[in-house]
Amino acid sequence: MSFETVSQSRCFNGTQFVYRHVSRETSTPMRLAVFVPPQAKGRKVPVLWFLSGLTCTEENFTVKAGAQRVASELGLMLIAPDTSPRGEGVPDDSEGAYDFGLGAGFYVDAVQEPWAKNYRMRSYIERELPDLIAQNLPADMSRQGITGHSMGGHGALTIALRNPERFKAVSAFAPIASPINCPWGEKALSNYIGPDRSAWRDYDACALIEGGARLPDLLVDQGTADSFLESQLKPELLEEACARAGQPLTLRRQEGYDHSYFFIATFIEDHLRWHARRLGIA
Repeated sequence: MSFETVSQSRCFNGTQFVYRHVSRETSTPMRLAVFVPPQAKGRKVPVLWFLSGLTCTEENFTVKAGAQRVASELGLMLIAPDTSPRGEGVPDDSEGAYDFGLGAGFYVDAVQEPWAKNYRMRSYIERELPDLIAQNLPADMSRQGITGHSMGGHGALTIALRNPERFKAVSAFAPIASPINCPWGEKALSNYIGPDRSAWRDYDACALIEGGARLPDLLVDQGTADSFLESQLKPELLEEACARAGQPLTLRRQEGYDHSYFFIATFIEDHLRWHARRLGIA
């Protein structure tokens, strides 16, 4: 299956695309944004995935983070998928809450009805979309990194911990460090996965690390003025889990920064260069 081009724009001598395709995993049309750097004209280039947070689409990171300039310099392909299935017939929260349903796929494979048919973002990101990228774009799939923000930071950490052979570099911005232990995660996991909390552990970075999952290293940035810091994000739980397990972690608490894309835009260059070094291009 090939991608349908929704839009394309020249950007820092590369091209910013938005693609659409029909997903077998979600049974819906899906959109993704892909920045292809100029180096891809002559060779395949390394890939950095960015997973976005609650309420977001493929557009937020693409238009707000300012990542394309440095990605063009480094020769990094940036891939930003949507955060959940969308379209006619896709179930949503009955009360229209922002933290569940559309825009809140939590990068899980739902098993509870009515979510199980469409909410399969884990398999979409882990299996289906990488195959399509490899088939349709000049991507060097032997050199992949992953990062994300908030719910997407949770997604980046858990997907990498479950697939350590795939990712050479992993980072996150203000991730939901332990969904088992916060209201956002408890709401999502109880509805998508069910009441058995032991089944939630596959979607919790701290639990995966406690269970033996390992990565070469992790970079996490967290703003100290983030309004969700104490109630939802709880980076200290990730810090404690990594310390107990001997998992290398660089956790940078950035004074005065909040949860917004101003925070991401400030530190995205650091993350891109950190990934580039581990992907062998810097």
